[in-house]
Amino acid sequence: MARLSAWAEANPEGPITGRGWIETHWPEGRMLERTDLDAAAPGRVVLLGRSDGHALVASTAALEAAGITADTEAPFGGDILTDAAGTPNGLLIDAAMALVDDLRPADSEAFRRQAYEAGFEVYARYGWTGIHSMSVPIADIPLMEAMAGAGEAPLRVYNSITPEGAEALFVHGPRAVADGRIITRAIKLYADGALGSRGAALFQPYADAAHTSGLMQMTDEDALPLYRAALRNGVQITTHAIGDRGNAQVLDWYAEVLGEAEAGADPRWRIEHAQVLRPADFTRFHDIPVIASMQPSHAIGDLHFAPDRLGDARLDGAYAWRSLMDAGVTVVGGTDAPVERGDPLIEFYAAVARRDLNGFQGPDWRPDEALDRADALRMFTLGPAYASFREDELGTIEVGKRADFTVFDINLMTVPAEDIPGGRALMTVLDGEIAWRADGW
Repeated sequence: MARLSAWAEANPEGPITGRGWIETHWPEGRMLERTDLDAAAPGRVVLLGRSDGHALVASTAALEAAGITADTEAPFGGDILTDAAGTPNGLLIDAAMALVDDLRPADSEAFRRQAYEAGFEVYARYGWTGIHSMSVPIADIPLMEAMAGAGEAPLRVYNSITPEGAEALFVHGPRAVADGRIITRAIKLYADGALGSRGAALFQPYADAAHTSGLMQMTDEDALPLYRAALRNGVQITTHAIGDRGNAQVLDWYAEVLGEAEAGADPRWRIEHAQVLRPADFTRFHDIPVIASMQPSHAIGDLHFAPDRLGDARLDGAYAWRSLMDAGVTVVGGTDAPVERGDPLIEFYAAVARRDLNGFQGPDWRPDEALDRADALRMFTLGPAYASFREDELGTIEVGKRADFTVFDINLMTVPAEDIPGGRALMTVLDGEIAWRADGW
């Protein structure tokens, strides 16, 4: 709130937007509310997104500008939280965030270019040779392609666009430029919300909020026609699902549509996060088949609240990388940045240690789900190459493949696990050319 006050004073005009707060370690033990924003930036329109991107807090001025009152009905897939008197407290969950979309200023192309330049630099510096970029507006694809054509893209980018661009992708088909530096082949959808903001769809109510079992974001009528069109047009589907009910529903949809695929088809559809599952659903990922695209850092951040949200029994299917791999499922690793830091060494550490960055694990945080280092390495190399249809040219260092690799200042396979997050990338190489190198090295 002190940072918000300082920003408001330095920028006295216009709405204030931001993202990244999370209440996990705050002594108050609660989420932000409009009264917090009103005290820090009186009279201003303020919209601050939670770190997971599935909730935001709006100031009183913002609620008034958007016409949100105690009588406003939350849209499907969203929730408007209220205080004891039934008045909106400023917290908007998932689809309800769209109610304040018109208050946000539009980003200029110059701003978007600057953002992509910063992103390319940050992730090359972390040591990634490529990223799978999720929920990309289709209007941004030409910008990324132009940057790659001009030699300004030091990473490979595999794009999954927002559903608004689906029809254009169906018409023109998957696209690639600059010798595959930028590829656009997938569509990202959302089945449910996030665990931290209690929007992940569960079969049973939240253990710490018995009045809710989360929020589905799609219906059969939303999902099935789009999935079928994607299958017809050779477009990959990636669907966000976090709760056990959300994941089970996506598996049902995938099974129905992929069962209609022609013999020999290889769609490689993905569930993004696959975070909380019923153990009975592990084998369904293999049998359909579906790629489990997971982020190990979720397990070392969520361990501070997931037991409260889920209760102990449901942890048997949570962040279950080992169980899924043992079931023969293709598990690929990512970061979910900017929800998480985006650092590959933190992700690798989380996968093999299953502890937070202070070494804390907590009681029975299912330590057997940790991975050995060979499987963790595969999770971040050959797995993502396969998930982007490029395993014949990426994912391993061998003759005949592209020379994409990273030099770190530690040996990931032998250094004590607790020392992994303290390492750093020294050099990132793509196609045998240095894309980034540390100063003085």
